[in-house]
Amino acid sequence: MRPMNSDDLLPVQTGTVIEDDNLTLEQLCDACGVQPDWVISLIEESIIEPQGDETHLWRFSGASLARVRSALRLQRDLGVNLAGIALALDLMEELEHLRARLKTMRT
Repeated sequence: MRPMNSDDLLPVQTGTVIEDDNLTLEQLCDACGVQPDWVISLIEESIIEPQGDETHLWRFSGASLARVRSALRLQRDLGVNLAGIALALDLMEELEHLRARLKTMRT
């Protein structure tokens, strides 16, 4: 058996685990490293939907957190605009549902 070296080690990822399904706008922005204006743009494009009538009362679900992070990756890595992000996320979600349905049909 050969000795272990630094190439054998997996990188450690650090971050904040958020299990709360009622994130404020500030918490959502902090968790994703984005500005409130960008999140508001996502809301205007119907990419995410807050609960609450006024900005200071908005609450976001864990699903919204995941969508914001995916939207950020699409924009940052691929240069996709907001309309394209909305379409891509909807199609990815539909694909996920279809795969789950196919899996249940096969069993």
